[in-house]
Amino acid sequence: MLGFGVTFQADPPVSRVVEWARVAERTGHEAVWLWDSHVLWQEVYPIFTLIAAGTSRIHIGPCVTNPATRDPSVTASVIATLQEISGGRMEIGIGRGDSAQRVMGRHPVTLERLEATCRVIRDLVAGREVTYEGAQFRLAWATGAPAPIWVAGYGPRALRVAGRVGDGVILQLADPDLIRWFLRFVRE
Repeated sequence: MLGFGVTFQADPPVSRVVEWARVAERTGHEAVWLWDSHVLWQEVYPIFTLIAAGTSRIHIGPCVTNPATRDPSVTASVIATLQEISGGRMEIGIGRGDSAQRVMGRHPVTLERLEATCRVIRDLVAGREVTYEGAQFRLAWATGAPAPIWVAGYGPRALRVAGRVGDGVILQLADPDLIRWFLRFVRE
């Protein structure tokens, strides 16, 4: 089954972004995503709270967040909290941090770090214990409501990571031949 979502920049004013999400819900879209590059656009997580409070059906998430500017434990905590606020409608788009890092003159994270981050976030949101940077812990208050993880990528190695740890993949192109090529690596 084919569904459609929309992606917005979190440009001021916040009220306009929230209204766009309401319009997306009224017009039958399944998801609303906000770009998560903290230097380029407004902070998305407070906006997600307002979107969750102002909608009832549409799924919500960053497209994409990253483990360079967002510690995985913090991302998991905010997503688990938003799962409660939204009634389980959160999804996570995650990538290496290209725009968020490059705008500050930094490099995106490695694919190994991206893969490990996806596993940590998934387990913490689900209320499971993790070992992260040498410490064992869990979010004892997490309800366990799963948040699907969509991994952004376009090279063969990133697509394989998406296939291993993602519930879906975020692609930047829509050419049918390229999509077939991308999916070959996701399925490996």
